[in-house]
Amino acid sequence: MIQRRTFIAVAAAVAAPALHAQADKWPSKTLRIIVPYPPGGSSDIIARSISQPLSDALKQSVIVENRAGANGNLGAELVAKSAPDGYTMLLCDTGALAISPSVYTKLAFDPSKDLRGVTMLAYSPHLLVVHPSVPASNLKELVALSKQKDLNFAVTATGSAPHLAGVALERASGARWQYVPYKGGVQAVLDTVAGQTQVLMNGMLATLPHVQSGKLKVLGVSKRTRMPLIGEVPTIAEQGIAGFESGTWQGMLVANGTPDAIVQRLNAELIRVIRSPDIRARLAGQGAEVVTMTSGEQDKFFVTERARWAQVVAAGNVKLE
Repeated sequence: MIQRRTFIAVAAAVAAPALHAQADKWPSKTLRIIVPYPPGGSSDIIARSISQPLSDALKQSVIVENRAGANGNLGAELVAKSAPDGYTMLLCDTGALAISPSVYTKLAFDPSKDLRGVTMLAYSPHLLVVHPSVPASNLKELVALSKQKDLNFAVTATGSAPHLAGVALERASGARWQYVPYKGGVQAVLDTVAGQTQVLMNGMLATLPHVQSGKLKVLGVSKRTRMPLIGEVPTIAEQGIAGFESGTWQGMLVANGTPDAIVQRLNAELIRVIRSPDIRARLAGQGAEVVTMTSGEQDKFFVTERARWAQVVAAGNVKLE
């Protein structure tokens, strides 16, 4: 036993410098950030905010690629099946990772086995908004209106976090609306701005500009506390749905099997970039809060989120092939 322990200790001592040497030589070519949604959404906004500072930090080009489809699953699968070398990263919200395993009966990858976290980056609560023509100024009035006339609820994609937040709110409040699925948050927002759909829940980062311009009316925020950025708008919990909280979490992930030294290097550089005063201030001005984690903390977070959303999926009977 003593000899075995000695061997393990020696092996670890030899491996540690090798991992650091690998990290020192990395990166030696262009890196890609895969955003599994169309341009203009919350994940895309953050990816483009950090790509150049990350490039400066790593002294290599960092490009952003939008690979939209199947509620983020196509882009997530691309990263999950990429070489585990840190050159292909996934900037994704909870949709493809925490919700899809419960919603989709078949997935071409397993988020819990094929991906590993690098760090969480930001969180923005969902805003409950309506077209300005909707005669409701709070959740109670919206619920009453939904029982009197048909209301179309725009969702960024079937099975997405905003969709399931809408399902949870509908069940908790007694509201009635028809869900209209889109292939991304941008089109869902634009159709609500145009009045083709009347109700929307979406990440604050991508929705706030339309509230500020008066093109959308905000009725509630899905956060524990109010957001000074939108004045005296009450939380959904304050409006009778105790404990209601949802939102969009953005995190960076890589293929499982990526060496620890590379993950740690990415973690350190990404945290430094996202916490920089200019990026933090820019995101805060749009309603997003910088939230960072270790790789292990992020993996544990997604385990908890999968369990939480699985209950909502089951209650709403939301299933896709």
